[in-house]
Amino acid sequence: MNTKIAIQNLNAYYGKEQALKGIEAQIPAGGITVIVGPSGCGKSTLLRCLNRLLEETNGVRVTGQVLLDGEDIYARKADVTEVRTRVGLLAPKPFPLPMSIYDNVSYGRRIHGLEKLERRNGRSLDRKVEQYLRAAGLWDEVKDRLHDPASGLSTGQQQRLCLARALAVEPEVLLCDEPTSALDPISAQRIEEQLKLLSAETTVVIVSHSLRQARRLADHIIFLWMGNLVESGPSAQMFSAPRDERTRAYLYGDIG
Repeated sequence: MNTKIAIQNLNAYYGKEQALKGIEAQIPAGGITVIVGPSGCGKSTLLRCLNRLLEETNGVRVTGQVLLDGEDIYARKADVTEVRTRVGLLAPKPFPLPMSIYDNVSYGRRIHGLEKLERRNGRSLDRKVEQYLRAAGLWDEVKDRLHDPASGLSTGQQQRLCLARALAVEPEVLLCDEPTSALDPISAQRIEEQLKLLSAETTVVIVSHSLRQARRLADHIIFLWMGNLVESGPSAQMFSAPRDERTRAYLYGDIG
């Protein structure tokens, strides 16, 4: 397995409460890794450790290592802005910026200086906006109203716009925290389809409360229980022959 992220003895604390307990796991490069487990087991906490967003919460402390291509993102010399550019996030609910559809997608490229690089190389920002709206499966629906406010889009369209915005800075890893939980079934299906397509070139990590979704999407599974990693592995093996009894009980609906 070609490892993109290696998690070593990772612990997370909210004040005195320990939410993650010595997590050891590897996330393969490419494909989709789905983090599953019952509510409150630490899924979203683990996800937000992978691009250091968790430390934005007051009273949080993280120890251990998260190695991105072998480099510890928690090392003192690590550039947090660079980490969050390389490891993007799609939140559970869409939060389009209060600007146009076009400006939502181009925003990240502008603040990271990628627009100037394109101009020097004779490339157009317009082409990049189209590229990532297409990658999010939204281009055909918005191409004639790119300069309209993003707030005028439906909830499902807004989530796909947020996906395009996350992709526009060209992350190596895309974290998705229950990305379809606020969507109707048709919009959720569209997001799932786009994530599956993206996973051919981008490492996608999804937190999901839905085992059906995990079965549809996962190439690799990480199972958490009360802040502990119980087991992880290829999805086919995890669903057909889990090694731990707690995993079997959760995957077959006996607990959780």
